[in-house]
Amino acid sequence: MFSENNAAAGVTFPRGFKAAGVKAGIKKSGNLDVAMIYTEKTAAIAGVFTKNAVAAAPVLVSKEVVKTGTAHAIVANAGCANACTGQTGLDNAHKMAAIAAAELGCDASDVCVGSTGIIGVNLPMDKMEAGIKAAAAELSENGSVNAGNAIITTDTYSKACSFAKKIGGKEVRFGAIAKGSGMIQPNMATMLCYITTDANISSKLLQKALSDIVEVSFNMISVDGDMSTNDTVLVMANGEAGNEEIIEGTADYDIFYDALKSICQELSKRIAADGEGATKFLTINVNGTKSFEDAKTIAMSVAKSPLVKTAFFGEDPNWGRVICAVGYAGVPMEPEKTVISFGGIPVYANGLGAEFDEDALKNVMSEHDIVIDIEMGLGDASATVWSCDFSYEYVKINGEYHT
Repeated sequence: MFSENNAAAGVTFPRGFKAAGVKAGIKKSGNLDVAMIYTEKTAAIAGVFTKNAVAAAPVLVSKEVVKTGTAHAIVANAGCANACTGQTGLDNAHKMAAIAAAELGCDASDVCVGSTGIIGVNLPMDKMEAGIKAAAAELSENGSVNAGNAIITTDTYSKACSFAKKIGGKEVRFGAIAKGSGMIQPNMATMLCYITTDANISSKLLQKALSDIVEVSFNMISVDGDMSTNDTVLVMANGEAGNEEIIEGTADYDIFYDALKSICQELSKRIAADGEGATKFLTINVNGTKSFEDAKTIAMSVAKSPLVKTAFFGEDPNWGRVICAVGYAGVPMEPEKTVISFGGIPVYANGLGAEFDEDALKNVMSEHDIVIDIEMGLGDASATVWSCDFSYEYVKINGEYHT
């Protein structure tokens, strides 16, 4: 379904979008660090942001743009989060938008901004200005790869995908780039996700769809239980597909909604799998609760447990750590009704450890992708959370990360 390997994939796959990624010297590595996404035709804009009370300056500025309902561009950098930087940081975030607007010939109120990297450091605006101007000059229909690489930090790779759906008799395209690897804990993660589509849809309906979808995608991942100051998901829809405007309650809306959900969930999984130092990708399914909220709470309790995460790194089928995390999640439960399985093999049932084939379970624990199923036996609701293990490398990465 998803395409990600050709130069025109990602955010430039939908008609009318261009992108670029350049080196401005903000990252100490000297790698690409300023990205730009642009559509000449005015796009409907929607966004969901961190719920951290300490929100970074670019989050505040982008929220203002989203309120207008329209946008032409997104400009983002990696290497400096522009968080906890006071009025100077807010002024600099506005300057990012103004510089980009001047280069693109649009209003600053139509430019969203994003930053990721070290907290508490001011943006080097001389480098930023040069980078934004260079990115504007290099905008291309083949620029998504560079744009994706320009926003990553400790990621091992840039997350990107694209695909098309028939809506109203027209081919509607979707594309995205995202970054996220550490400080990953909903609500949302240390992540920037930029999605483009050439669908014709109002900003109000686009916002409704995105807000709902984030709850079952980006808010269902956890790497380390920390919530960032900069989390941002933005969607721009420029209508270039030529479909009739998508209306809520129609079959066209259902197709659009499912497509947007698919891309968000795909990127969520990739972010969780690319957790800092991760060696395992964990899918945690909780079934049989009285509500989605209960199921999510339990799944997230397991996903955030350092003891669970280190057990899976060590390939130790320590179900005791899992049932312990279920028990302290704060959701009513009956241990005798709870069943826990690793890779389809029951390891806990009837309040006791279950008998299992040790060789078969050893094979499960040696895999990169492992499914943890938790059946609560109390209702019909369910939830799925995506996570990863804790490795020695996670400690090394974060112990050496410059602050």
